[in-house]
Amino acid sequence: MIKKNMSNFSSRMLGMSLLMIIPFMSFAQKPNWQNLDLKADSTFGISTQRAYTELLKGKKSTKVIVAVLDGGVDINHEDLKSVIWINKKEKAGNGKDDDKNGYVDDINGWNFLGSNKGSINYETLELTRLVRRDSAKFGKADATSVPASDLTAFEAYQKNKAELDKELAEAKEGLENYSAIKSAIDDLVKKLGKDKPTIEDIQAFKPSSDIETNIQRILLQQLKDTTFEEFYNAQILAGYEHFKSQVDYNLNLDYDPRSIVGDDPNNSKEKFYGNNDVAGPDARHGSHVAGIIGAVRNNDLGIDGIADNVAIMAVRSTPNGDERDKDVANSIRYAADNGAKVINMSFGKSYSWDKAIVDEAVKYAVSKDVLIVHAAGNDNENLEVAKNYPNPNYENGGTATSWITVGASGPANDETIKASFSNYGKNTVDVFAPGVNINSTVPGSKYEKLNGTSMASPVVAGLAGLIRSYYPKLTAIEVKDIIMKSVVKVEQNVTIKDNDDTTKTVPFSDLCVTGGIVNAYNALKLASEYKK
Repeated sequence: MIKKNMSNFSSRMLGMSLLMIIPFMSFAQKPNWQNLDLKADSTFGISTQRAYTELLKGKKSTKVIVAVLDGGVDINHEDLKSVIWINKKEKAGNGKDDDKNGYVDDINGWNFLGSNKGSINYETLELTRLVRRDSAKFGKADATSVPASDLTAFEAYQKNKAELDKELAEAKEGLENYSAIKSAIDDLVKKLGKDKPTIEDIQAFKPSSDIETNIQRILLQQLKDTTFEEFYNAQILAGYEHFKSQVDYNLNLDYDPRSIVGDDPNNSKEKFYGNNDVAGPDARHGSHVAGIIGAVRNNDLGIDGIADNVAIMAVRSTPNGDERDKDVANSIRYAADNGAKVINMSFGKSYSWDKAIVDEAVKYAVSKDVLIVHAAGNDNENLEVAKNYPNPNYENGGTATSWITVGASGPANDETIKASFSNYGKNTVDVFAPGVNINSTVPGSKYEKLNGTSMASPVVAGLAGLIRSYYPKLTAIEVKDIIMKSVVKVEQNVTIKDNDDTTKTVPFSDLCVTGGIVNAYNALKLASEYKK
């Protein structure tokens, strides 16, 4: 799970600006801004539209399979259904493994989080699972009773347990705070007698308490650029549900849904489990990712994806919680074995149960000429210091050669070009791409604006798919090289969080290997000349 910062607040803080409280705010922005051009549109997109108009018009392309390893994809979405991958070797609904790949009726991909009992929605964090595993051995131990051979493991358990206790306490406080403001807003709306009040309704309201006065002021400030429904759902309800799921599921040592799958979660070598429900119980995140990559272009619906000739393979590996290394490894192998040439992974975590099994799968995908694109994460942390899994660095030495790590950028060519939440790293993040206020597909043939490196990663995956479709002879390593060499350099200084949680101003070139934002026009132009 790519973590999302949620600041805390309570009833005593209702006098504060909500802009100070909630990190991801909606604002007016051109639709599909990630496809726009900096010079022509004054928006720091990746020049996709310019590339189609000036470089690709009249050129033929070959369909490329892009695997979306995520929480699920709505394969019936109006803007996605025609670009969903179809396994032509499998006969739908006959209950047989026609193509003998070990997965029955895998028509559009596979779900490693389910069985005939259903599918997992919420999961614990990896930290929770590690503490639960080690508590049986060390829960009642102290440093004097632990054998010397187990001392390192015992110290790791103590450290993890302390971190879990800290995060759970913060989550409980966050839930209490969000519950307070949610209740206050709900009470005000009830008094208004309208489920979806307008800014005029809020202005006309006569508050009868200090809390109502502050709520009114906050709402008037926020509704300048959005509707009440969008603000309430994206900010208040999302914050409340975020902390509630942390308390009830993610950080709950007593919660373990894995019996739904029916596998042995401790056996990382096990490969054949799951079901073919590629949407799962919550396909919002994965559908959004899929739309950024390849939503049908120029059909007068919703949005235009980056790539115009890709097939989206849905591989469900990421619940609402931390993904398991076993599922990630199997998902990578499934994608590689079934023809994917690009894999998007918009997830990540701070702990790893079995990094070696993921490393093996990554090596396998690299050997099959697959380009892996991974989101850097949303904690405004330096990945030179902070741990982030999965990553391209193998435990036994070496690095995945066809792997790109992506940070998130904003639309303006100024000090806000680095998304405030985006992780960074001069040697650990390769490129940046649009990831702020990105409109894309969500279940039910709807559309929603979301923020995150989860959105930036599929911009790059879509670009990789676009390059590979028009220049199919290029290898994954060559496509990575093209994407890296064709960025638009950023000359701005930006503010980041230092190691001691203070802030400092640095050149954008200190944030990633290339010091720039990916660019489709430059990349395709370079691709056309690459072999020459």
